[in-house]
Amino acid sequence: MRIKRGSRSGIVAADVVCLGESMVTFRPSRPGRLADVPSFERGIGGAESNVACALAAAGHRTRWISRVGTDGFGDHVVEAIAAYGVDVSGVRRDPSRPTGVYFRTAGERVLGDLPQSGASEVVYYRAGSAASAMSPALIPASDVWSGRILHLSGITAALSADCLALMRQLVVRGAGRPVVSFDVNYRAGLWGPEAADVLAGLARGSDIVFVGEDEAEAVWGVRGADAVRSFLPEPSVLVVKGGAVGATAFCSPAPPLPAASDARLRRGRGSAPDPCSGAARRVCSPTPPLPETGGSAPRPPGCANSARPALEDAPPDFVRGDPQGRSAAVTVPALHVDVVAPVGAGDAFAAGFLSGTLRGLPLEARVRHAHLAAAAALTVPGDLAVPPERAYADRLVALDDDAWGRLRLGPGWTGRSASVEEGTAV
Repeated sequence: MRIKRGSRSGIVAADVVCLGESMVTFRPSRPGRLADVPSFERGIGGAESNVACALAAAGHRTRWISRVGTDGFGDHVVEAIAAYGVDVSGVRRDPSRPTGVYFRTAGERVLGDLPQSGASEVVYYRAGSAASAMSPALIPASDVWSGRILHLSGITAALSADCLALMRQLVVRGAGRPVVSFDVNYRAGLWGPEAADVLAGLARGSDIVFVGEDEAEAVWGVRGADAVRSFLPEPSVLVVKGGAVGATAFCSPAPPLPAASDARLRRGRGSAPDPCSGAARRVCSPTPPLPETGGSAPRPPGCANSARPALEDAPPDFVRGDPQGRSAAVTVPALHVDVVAPVGAGDAFAAGFLSGTLRGLPLEARVRHAHLAAAAALTVPGDLAVPPERAYADRLVALDDDAWGRLRLGPGWTGRSASVEEGTAV
């Protein structure tokens, strides 16, 4: 099967296109087992749409491609994601299939089949969902290839045979393909024994790959960052996440950044509506100060930056982190974080790293931005958090190793000041 091709007429270039399922999520209104909780709070959840929302809130142009039902849950998902400034014009409505929903408790996700202390309960109602019908025949190439980076995750490949066929088609290297970013996002409950081969194949066809050390051990039996790199030598950039310990990023020479299709797109005309324009801009609080000054309140979703920049002209070698094109590896310690909930941290990490990649930052700076984005998600109860202002994040990323190691981030830190000298953030 081939991806359905469509005219690029009217398609505006994006920084990042994200493809995957997003669902309505229900979180318990109080701690306890799903069997005991009497009420739930509604939200949205989806690895790829989380990345799109986080990048849009950070000032990048993003597009989310998926399918949802014509039901009220589909309305909610599309409207909530669009509120972050994400272009949802590539989302299709399916009148014969429902929007997926799931229920979960707070806690860490389970990678294996055995119960774990402190692990979350997750119950999915996604079989036969609208998103599971995504296939090469239903996804126009004009949508999928309309960005500099195409971000995918292993979750999509587990939804159906059609979704797997689509994913395999998208990672085939060839002319016209954007840089492909792939988050392994292994979910034991979605996979059988085929997971190892399928996820390895998708990762090897991608340019930027994110995987947790725990995931790599669970699905491939590979332990340690260096061993993961030996197992996956193909990606130009491989980021191996070690949870609260830190992350190691490997890079090698990579293809150049795809240019926008014409001068009109490079000037950024015809972009998606700016969520910080007009009345929305007036309710955005001032830029958070640098660490040694006073704080300010968080702003609404999508208003982390008062102006949305045009497509950024990152260096041609923007994928790799070394300007000379040499292979390199860097390990960056994670931050000390007062965790509210672990949900969404991995997606935020990927968004922070991709944001630094689009800006052409050095590899270590990209990983530090990823840690900061993850810390923002870890200090809120839901999947998505208001990111710190870019200048504020850049200042923290530029700290020396000792000051970086002393930082401690808690709820509300993205809109307040950080005391670098004392090693705290409030």
